[in-house]
Amino acid sequence: MILETITIIIYTVALLLILMYALAQLNLLFNYLSAKKKTDTSEKFDLSNPNEVPFVTIQLPVYNEMYVMDRLLDNIAEMDYPNDKLEIQVLDDSTDETIETTRAHVEKLQATGLDIKHITRTNRTGFKAGALKKGLEIAKGEFIAIFDSDFLPKKDWLKQTVIYFKNAEIGVVQTRWGHINRNYSILTKIQAFALDAHFTLEQVGRNSKGHFINFNGTAGLWRKTCILDAGNWEGDTLTEDLDLSYRAQLKNWKFKYLEHVETPAELPVVISAARSQQFRWNKGGAENFKKMKWRVLRSKNISAKTKVHGLLHLLNSTMFLNILLVAILSIPMLYIKNEYTHLKTYFIVMSFFVISTLIFFICYWVMYKNIYGGGIKNFVSYIGMFFVFFSIAMGFSLHNTIAVIEGHSGKKSEFVRTPKFNISKFKDNWKTNIYIKKTVSVNVIFEGILMLYFAFGMYSAFIVGDQGGDFGLFPFHLMLFLGFGFVFFKSLFSKA
Repeated sequence: MILETITIIIYTVALLLILMYALAQLNLLFNYLSAKKKTDTSEKFDLSNPNEVPFVTIQLPVYNEMYVMDRLLDNIAEMDYPNDKLEIQVLDDSTDETIETTRAHVEKLQATGLDIKHITRTNRTGFKAGALKKGLEIAKGEFIAIFDSDFLPKKDWLKQTVIYFKNAEIGVVQTRWGHINRNYSILTKIQAFALDAHFTLEQVGRNSKGHFINFNGTAGLWRKTCILDAGNWEGDTLTEDLDLSYRAQLKNWKFKYLEHVETPAELPVVISAARSQQFRWNKGGAENFKKMKWRVLRSKNISAKTKVHGLLHLLNSTMFLNILLVAILSIPMLYIKNEYTHLKTYFIVMSFFVISTLIFFICYWVMYKNIYGGGIKNFVSYIGMFFVFFSIAMGFSLHNTIAVIEGHSGKKSEFVRTPKFNISKFKDNWKTNIYIKKTVSVNVIFEGILMLYFAFGMYSAFIVGDQGGDFGLFPFHLMLFLGFGFVFFKSLFSKA
């Protein structure tokens, strides 16, 4: 019974942590709905007055971006902002032939009178953070806009965002990501589904109540003095954006999130690219929890509620560890439930934890309805999308758990960029992309084993106990089987 007791304890603790996270999401939903009813009365620069037009530096940190570099430069060159108040830095860490083609493109734009510079380094020390830091040393702008290579800001983007810095307490203005290839495949649809929730419910829900939010690494503007006051860019975590965001807010800088300003970007279309991005984000989140938790807890400048939301925010990626634990232990728990009848009351109480899934279902529906509209037809479509999203998200739980464990344990790894494709339609070809990772991780084999394990879980539903089976966990095991199956086969055959 010792092994069974340990299983029950771990399973229960993991479910409690998931419920705690779900309740935090529910609180953010209430914050979000409350914020939508309010009118923004922020003071703003009057850009019709030349004396109020601030100098802006746009930084474009890039690394081996053969397929999107021309698109990026041409798009940024069309930014509608006074030329005498605008500087563009191409922070190019490339190691392939794009360094020459980019230089030639920059020179072509310089000939039009645009203040654009091609800045290179002899090494990638600090990776993206190191490139941003080097550019900042010579940046002329009072405000620093940052765009990753796959982002396509609209011409009036600066005019919609820089105005909010009239308030001297604002250190960052962050905009919402859009997705130019949202409907390319199931993979892009579920990525967009997850990101939409973050850029509506979470960012607005936190920001509206003064809780900590994060600059998302791109599609945002920094006040230069805020970056310097917070300690500048540091490359000791894989999510330098989250790191600097927390250091800035701990120094009492305010963040302004603009849900109404959408900045289109490209989602990874191949699962190997999505895996590398997920690994970096989740490991970086764990690294920042390790780095920031005591600073948040000891801060005398923030409320207890903001501290709780901050810690749960930093622990976002760690939820994958709890999900994986619950998933793996759910099959032994199925047998324990039907073997030890005296635990019946415990399992009745445990059924309460289905409320976590219900909370997520409601929160994501509000996000989905804002984008696609309400009605029965959209709600039915949402149910299908939620089922697919939840299944595939759980299918990534082993991969992301490994990232989280590495982050918490302090294991360092290289910043692995996400390959860009310049693809928006299904007929576009991604297979010739030279940046796609060709090798398959050994972890994929374990994902295949877990797929079979949850097939066994579904089979177990028919044979446990003496009452003709127990199908309470069958839907959960079906989702896990499909999720791990999707990740396993897509990873094995590198299909979009």
